[in-house]
Amino acid sequence: MTYSYVLQNVKFTTGRKVDMVIRNGRIAEITNAGKGIAQEKFNYSGCYVSSGWIDLHVHANKALYPYGDEIDKIGVKQGVTTIVDAGSCGANNVSDLLDAEKVHKTNLYLFLNISAIGLTRMDELSNLEWIDEQKVVDAVAKYHEKIIGLKARISNSVVKDNNIIPLQIAKKFSRLTSLPLMVHIGSAPPAINDILRLLDRKDIVTHFLNGKSNNLFDQNGNPLKELQQAIHRGVLLDVGHGSASFSFQVAEYAKKHQIYPFSISTDIYRENRQNGPVYSLAHVASKFLYLGYSLEQVINSITTYPAQAIGMPELATCAAGENANLTIFKMENKKTVLVDSVGEERITNQMIVPKGVVKDGELITC
Repeated sequence: MTYSYVLQNVKFTTGRKVDMVIRNGRIAEITNAGKGIAQEKFNYSGCYVSSGWIDLHVHANKALYPYGDEIDKIGVKQGVTTIVDAGSCGANNVSDLLDAEKVHKTNLYLFLNISAIGLTRMDELSNLEWIDEQKVVDAVAKYHEKIIGLKARISNSVVKDNNIIPLQIAKKFSRLTSLPLMVHIGSAPPAINDILRLLDRKDIVTHFLNGKSNNLFDQNGNPLKELQQAIHRGVLLDVGHGSASFSFQVAEYAKKHQIYPFSISTDIYRENRQNGPVYSLAHVASKFLYLGYSLEQVINSITTYPAQAIGMPELATCAAGENANLTIFKMENKKTVLVDSVGEERITNQMIVPKGVVKDGELITC
């Protein structure tokens, strides 16, 4: 039986106001506002619509502590139709996360942790015996439809005395599997310059706006030469806000020098969702509005660009004939205190607020 409904009076970030007709899970028609015809009507006057939001850096294995959460609570319930788990699981436990996805509505993909044990402990790269080439290769082959990259957390608290060696191994695995590598940066050693020199086109640096001493900008706020060289090679920059990895000051340095995030992501998990400073992808994205990015730039960084990063540009389509995976959101004028990961506060008067998603044709309110 054919079922249809229309999202009335929604608008794109360009300002164009439309009616969007959804029929049997697809975008059947995009017409001028007031012209859409369907069995049911939902008036979203004052709201925007985009392709479904993508959060490129989450932790979605609810069984893990502290870095875990429930898939739909950080997905469709927050206006996010696709999440990418960033290394919660290694080869030993990746099946647990993918089994959990089957009962949720949010799309789930993942970066496989190069350590077989994943985040079952916080120093998963401190013992080289936990980094097993065959296990990585086998897991990628078995779950190739879901594993879109590899993850290596290259900071001192994780690698301990192994310094740069886990990253060298990760790059080998990346070449073996033909998958990009997402690299977490943080405390030294290894030094950030040594990390950047090893990265190639389509590799992703996450936490690139962190305020730690081992960050991507010098004491005067200028980008490191190695960062500029990496960008020139095609290395991508991901926000990965998290509880300890986003600084307003560093974000202002980056914008001043026109070093923009390829993807705005949260590094969300239960604690920083409930207690901040992350809360949601919409909340993190609103910080970039405060920093002076346009709404179109911000939305592209949570739709088009991350879809490209995971090799699925179809996730960022919003056109007639395509699958209906959409996010409906509003710009609300309200005074809000924004807090970064070092406790610095800024005041904004404008927030992005999700109102619903269309996931595989189903309208779900937030």
